[in-house]
Amino acid sequence: MRFTPFPTLLSLWLCAGIISGTSHNNARLQPRRGASMLINPPAQPNLPSIDAAKAAASAVHLNLDNIQGDILIGMRKRAELFFFFHISNTVQFKSKLKSVILPLVTSTADLLDVSSQPTTAVNIAFSQTGLNILNIHDSLNDIPFSGGQFNDASNLGDLTTNWNNIVATLASLKSKLGSSISEIYSLQGAARPGNQEGHEHFGYLDGISNPAVQGFQSPLPGQAVVPTGEILVGESGDNVTRPAWAKDGSFLVFRQLKQLVPEFNKFLTDNPIRAPGLTQQQGSDLLGARMIGRWKSGAPVFLAPTVDNPALGADPNRNNDFTYGLPGQTTGNLTDQTNCPFSAHIRKTRPRADLGLPEKNNHHIVRGGIPYGPEVTPLESFFHKTQFERGLAFVSYQSNIANGFQFLQQKWADNSKFIHAGVGLDPIIGAAQGAQRAVTGLDLTNLSRPITLTTDFVVSRGGEYFFSPSLSAISNTLSA
Repeated sequence: MRFTPFPTLLSLWLCAGIISGTSHNNARLQPRRGASMLINPPAQPNLPSIDAAKAAASAVHLNLDNIQGDILIGMRKRAELFFFFHISNTVQFKSKLKSVILPLVTSTADLLDVSSQPTTAVNIAFSQTGLNILNIHDSLNDIPFSGGQFNDASNLGDLTTNWNNIVATLASLKSKLGSSISEIYSLQGAARPGNQEGHEHFGYLDGISNPAVQGFQSPLPGQAVVPTGEILVGESGDNVTRPAWAKDGSFLVFRQLKQLVPEFNKFLTDNPIRAPGLTQQQGSDLLGARMIGRWKSGAPVFLAPTVDNPALGADPNRNNDFTYGLPGQTTGNLTDQTNCPFSAHIRKTRPRADLGLPEKNNHHIVRGGIPYGPEVTPLESFFHKTQFERGLAFVSYQSNIANGFQFLQQKWADNSKFIHAGVGLDPIIGAAQGAQRAVTGLDLTNLSRPITLTTDFVVSRGGEYFFSPSLSAISNTLSA
């Protein structure tokens, strides 16, 4: 996949599990389920029950039956297929959108109620070009979305020169859509096997820091609480003027992020932190944890500064319960990064008390991505060289791309002066268009010593900005 603009693009999200059920409007009559199609890593905040979610949603007048299912659930899919296509025949596609795709689109309520989960859940999202082809010319007042991700590449630091149930459902859809579409690209993702379920390819437990969305779930200790309108268009907290049909939709950022796992592991092996009492392996593990801000178990280094604490990592009531401030402080520990580097990935992307207390941060996203590609082979590990494509199919949802994903990437991760001059870029996702990056704070024995990263361990392979509309918008506007 080259980093190139998708000319007229829709994305079709197929999120498959190992169970079956019924779709939201009974278009697919299938046996009801007793087990969820979603994974549930113990370290991640639990999803609410359907009854609890509907009670919370009712209090803020949120319609969970109208919101596409992937927007609020986070990183919980067992397997997912991203299918990008061009609309070849507008009239024909609009007809198929209502008669073929809409009956399969899965709502948030569908996913929360195990008995209504389908065998394969379907979500759909449209690029600006896709909306134009459908003759939807209302401005959504989101400049990055309107311009597309290719035109935003320089702001992001990118180089522009880089399951059976699912397959059966996709084949059926392609057959029914016929000549109204033409395929551009597809990408398969899946949760990693065994005890790595919920972990990304570098080995770190993912999805722990997703915020609690008001009207959907109750927050756990330390979990950010965001207004509904920070994620969903037209809801409380979204102050941008939008067309009425856009309500309950969300802007979707997709990025295919290649991960150079053998090279990353070699870097850790070659540069262990030589702190007293640590073996070389422990020093390497500590370097990786300080680059991420968490150990592979999910335990934050701020609370477990020198060795992993798996019990802490697995406890969702404790693994987010910190501010970067020491006891009695009202702001972050702004002059001392002993426990956690200012440059650490999770500190760069959610600074917590570094911005003051209570947390003054309205730059939140809900991440919903999934790993793709095979596990690292013994030969790749031996030669420290990636041979097979693997990484993260990154997905984020927000009501404003410039205030959400773009801000996090450009203003924080790619900013060597955030949160202090000399900190350096985020060592994981910070991008400088291929240039070397010097990062401070990683070496626990010498916090001012810069460590130079000569390789980007995460490489953008392409992406696009989309809008994921509500079910009512698909029915009444996009297919009209």
